[in-house]
Amino acid sequence: MLSVKAPLAAIFGLAGTTLSAAEKRFFADADPYGFILFARNVETPDQVRALVADLRACVGREAPVLIDQEGGRVRRLRPPHWRDAPSMAPFVDLYRRDAAAAAEAVRLNARLLAADLIDLGIDVDCYPLADVPVAGAHDIIGDRAFGHDPAVVAHLAAIACAGLLDGGVMPVVKHIPGHGRAFADSHLDLPVVDASLEDLRATDFVPFRALKDAPYGMTAHIVYTALDAERPATTSPRVIGDIVRGELGFQGLLMTDDLSMKALTGRFQDRAAHSLAAGCDLVLHCNGDMDEMTAVAEGCRPLDAAAQARAARLGTFRAQRLARLDVAQTQHDLDRLLRAA
Repeated sequence: MLSVKAPLAAIFGLAGTTLSAAEKRFFADADPYGFILFARNVETPDQVRALVADLRACVGREAPVLIDQEGGRVRRLRPPHWRDAPSMAPFVDLYRRDAAAAAEAVRLNARLLAADLIDLGIDVDCYPLADVPVAGAHDIIGDRAFGHDPAVVAHLAAIACAGLLDGGVMPVVKHIPGHGRAFADSHLDLPVVDASLEDLRATDFVPFRALKDAPYGMTAHIVYTALDAERPATTSPRVIGDIVRGELGFQGLLMTDDLSMKALTGRFQDRAAHSLAAGCDLVLHCNGDMDEMTAVAEGCRPLDAAAQARAARLGTFRAQRLARLDVAQTQHDLDRLLRAA
């Protein structure tokens, strides 16, 4: 039997709303596992559909296309072409009044997120957050989280994952093993968390342990001194191997957070190589800078056997797709529930 070459263990962004000739050549040659879109890449539904098709044509397969569509501050698709998706704060408020209603609202919202994405051909959403913010932490997480109670975060994040999957979209649980204690924004600096292992186990780890069977996860660019005082989780074999894969039992494809974030330093070749050596399955590079992407590709390898097995497992999630959603009725039902908050 002829072997099929595995794709590069990378997910890349792009510069604009259409592919340049240089991007087409690079993607065709590098053959990344998938792609990620940002606000700079979207204008209209027809434009996004065409761009998604062009990206997949570069690699000659149905490569995953990702986007950050959480709602609130973090949403790449916005009015007037897409709905005004809320942050997680209204769902947390509703939970305090009526836990069952909040759970249903989270499910409906995730179904609507999935409907927006699948209509464009986007099949992976970098959502939900399973981080547990603590008092005084940087507000980079803030209202993106499902509150401050680890059990509630785990419960509602699991429902969000199920809602996306019911709509044919794969969720990405982030930021493993927890970004809620960070007192710095990892886009700009390297956060250092000094919490004890006991405290991490009692709070931060709880939702990720509950979500260990999610299809995708994303790491945190954070140093946890109780786990590895020298390296951020993304490049730490101890954090990825002993904690994420071991203690938390995470079974899905594990991608890095964006390698271009300032929490990481050094050459992009090394950022990629060190992340994969630590045990990440995929590296993520988002800003579309061609020189940086070329360097990342130089530091990458094709998906290894373990990552290929995890990727093959995604077919079990795709089987969960349901019938077409009545979007108007679902939005009406969601609005009714949220008004109670």
